[in-house]
Amino acid sequence: MTPSRAERIRREFARAWGEIGAAWGVAPSTATVQGYFLAHGGPLTEPEIRGALDLSHRAAALALAECAEWGLIERAPVARRTGRRGPAATAYLAVGDNWEWFHRVAKARKERETDPVIPVIARCVELARIGAAEGLAEGGEENELRDLSQRLDGLLRFVHLFDRGVGVIVAASPAATEHLFAVLGELDDTTMARLIELVEMVEPADLALAARAVARFSPRAVKRLVGLAGTPALARLIGR
Repeated sequence: MTPSRAERIRREFARAWGEIGAAWGVAPSTATVQGYFLAHGGPLTEPEIRGALDLSHRAAALALAECAEWGLIERAPVARRTGRRGPAATAYLAVGDNWEWFHRVAKARKERETDPVIPVIARCVELARIGAAEGLAEGGEENELRDLSQRLDGLLRFVHLFDRGVGVIVAASPAATEHLFAVLGELDDTTMARLIELVEMVEPADLALAARAVARFSPRAVKRLVGLAGTPALARLIGR
């Protein structure tokens, strides 16, 4: 039976999603299955997935299990019969909206990648510091250990900050993350470039101090502050 035009588009999208996933280190079959769920929008069984994406039973089952482990799909409340014979099969549904699965992927990748590597890097930094401080090495290796410690310490700070950024998304609700990205979507490239330029001119500690002060405001006060942003009164108060 020839698939409908909509079904052909779904399959093409799923294949493209699989290629994107592979570039990010996700098994192509897993990403392809997730892509098909995203494009389909309804409950699907393993036989339906297998038939639509031309996967073996093993590949389809493994991909479904991996999607479930990442929290991208969940079992539908009711089994689904896909043919005239045999028992109804377990059906699966994509979880939530796009921001929900994005949130879950971010959380899973943080737990699998940055969380485990931070203590490893920290341990290596400490070992290099101890070696350089105690003078355990010979032939001038103390300097090499000191340089290694500094290099790894810089990497550790980078990973800590990256992990902190991902952690902010993970700690927020999917709705809050969507709201934040919606704000970015309202800003044109020129405005974003200017904001980044201004941020670079202010010390991180000073920006953090201002952020902590704003965080203590009530919602009503924040709305009033935002409302003043485009008024001449604020420009006169702080200058340009």
